[in-house]
Amino acid sequence: MVRMVMHRKLSNDELGRISAAEYKEARKIPVTVVLDNVRSMHNIGSVFRTADSFFMEKLVLCGICAVPPQPEIHKSALGAEFSVDWEYCNETIAAVRDLKERGYTIVSVEQAENSVSLEKLELDVKKKYALVFGNEVMGVGQDVVNASDMVLEIPQFGTKHSLNISVSAGVVLWEVCRQFKLQ
Repeated sequence: MVRMVMHRKLSNDELGRISAAEYKEARKIPVTVVLDNVRSMHNIGSVFRTADSFFMEKLVLCGICAVPPQPEIHKSALGAEFSVDWEYCNETIAAVRDLKERGYTIVSVEQAENSVSLEKLELDVKKKYALVFGNEVMGVGQDVVNASDMVLEIPQFGTKHSLNISVSAGVVLWEVCRQFKLQ
């Protein structure tokens, strides 16, 4: 006999979400997300929304990345572009060097020799991290990969060789959040 369990969707009020102002004041996970020449404003907006969901401290938009305010960013960010701190940098490598000088461990999310598979990632919650996600076609620039302290790879098993950048960010940021919240 199969027992049916009823599930009622929760209303937005029942979710107990904090306001954008409360988010700004809240303690964040010490992780900055760097977008390396991401061309789609919908992808940029999605990463804003994911960064908000998992309490990332900042987003750095580099190169050809569009910056808020843009209707296409807002459409997928749903206002997260107002809660998540962000900045723009002309060149990704300059942003990475600056973050490295400020004590961040640079992690490029890319398929590369000697990469660490996501399920083997072990973060030190006493450190600060910068996670670099790349262009939809070219990925993370080789100069940025070369400047990274680690390359992180999401294992994949199908016929495709990559995930959409917003999907990659969701997968990786969830794992980073999980590790920081558990420790």
